Amino acid sequence: MIRPSLRPCPIPSVPAAAAVASLLAPIASAETRIDVTRPDAPELAAYGPLPVGVRTVELVDEGRPDILAVDAAEAPAPGEVPTAPRALTAEVFYPAAGGATGDTAMTALLRDGVTEVTLRGRAMRDAEPSAEGPFPLVVVSHGYPGNRFLMAHIAENLASRGYVAASVDHSDSTYDDLGPFGSTLVNRPLDQLFVIDALPEALDGLADPDRAAIVGYSMGGYGAVIAAGAGVTAQGVAFAEERGAPHGLLSVHLAGSETHEALPDPRVRAVVAFAPWGRARGFWDAEGMAGLSVPTLFVTGSRDDVSGYEDGVRLMWEEATGTDRALLTFEGAMHNAGAPYPAPPESYAFDEELSFAPFEHYADPVWDTTRLNDVSQHFVTAWLDLHVKEEGGMAPYLDLVPSAEDGVFSEAEGGGFDEDHTYWTGFPARTAQAMRFERRAAGR
Repeated sequence: MIRPSLRPCPIPSVPAAAAVASLLAPIASAETRIDVTRPDAPELAAYGPLPVGVRTVELVDEGRPDILAVDAAEAPAPGEVPTAPRALTAEVFYPAAGGATGDTAMTALLRDGVTEVTLRGRAMRDAEPSAEGPFPLVVVSHGYPGNRFLMAHIAENLASRGYVAASVDHSDSTYDDLGPFGSTLVNRPLDQLFVIDALPEALDGLADPDRAAIVGYSMGGYGAVIAAGAGVTAQGVAFAEERGAPHGLLSVHLAGSETHEALPDPRVRAVVAFAPWGRARGFWDAEGMAGLSVPTLFVTGSRDDVSGYEDGVRLMWEEATGTDRALLTFEGAMHNAGAPYPAPPESYAFDEELSFAPFEHYADPVWDTTRLNDVSQHFVTAWLDLHVKEEGGMAPYLDLVPSAEDGVFSEAEGGGFDEDHTYWTGFPARTAQAMRFERRAAGR
């Protein structure tokens, strides 16, 4: 993700540093659970009935334009942008066969790109896949920087509900492979659509690319809305010029261009964009956002200081008049609302190289991360089940009074609800607070 500047923290004295080190010593063997749901979680936050497997898949796009090989001082001739193989690693979560077994631990890198942390969920390493497929395919796309484990909790939760969820390491965009921003600006939507093309063959038909979705966070959300039809502005192309995509290379995604008009894939039936970056920097305008043609759920915090809210994510939602869309707002939350897994204990210590504690990369200063994840998993499930699986029974979970506090909880004697019950569907009493869920149909 693109971070605002931070005031450096004071460096502790030697005795203080030693004390901190002694306190943190037990952390070396810690594990971070990514499969926890709180007792007050909404109904669809829970894991589904299916066992989950996970495997690592390597994909290579053999002829991708090599943005980083372009000479900034000399423009390539038309049609002569250099190409190179582009490697993508995907952690693929899938419905497993009944009785499957396997290790449920995953080793991931912390935000510093060096420290290894252990995540534990429910996905069993290399478990036998279910024979009931093919299952709808969801591409899960991290921010800048990030990695394929950052939203593993969402991916394995979806797999337990009958999806194949491919969470991708995007080259030039991970903690230990962080390249110029221009590569991410150009490549992110191309990566997402390439995975939909390439993964089904790698999984021997377990994934169904004709029922696909993209779930992206920050720059992953940026890529998702481009892949789904929202073309960027000339201002965005100029921004990219100075950040590693020279000579108008981002213009392949320019609104109205032939290359962008050919980009959206009709197999993508739904998008979930967590805090998509770019609107506050002028990467879209009303015309470009109107090109969004896939039902999209935007998820954000009202205090997002990275992607922006009124001039950022909310404005994108308002301007996306070409499709049905919804906006879930966590009041008071910032950029990390609903996407990252809970901060590992190893992230708490101040990092001199980063000039901040990696904890900041995962957590929100107001909201509990597990609570954010419970709510986002609930709505992601409802949105994808409705638009990808076409399960009409999900509609009541999305037909809500906009402000959670305006809902009336009215339980009838003997069970069920009275006619005046307007509380958010699936939320236990006294739990739908400090949130908004707004929907608009195409044309509005």
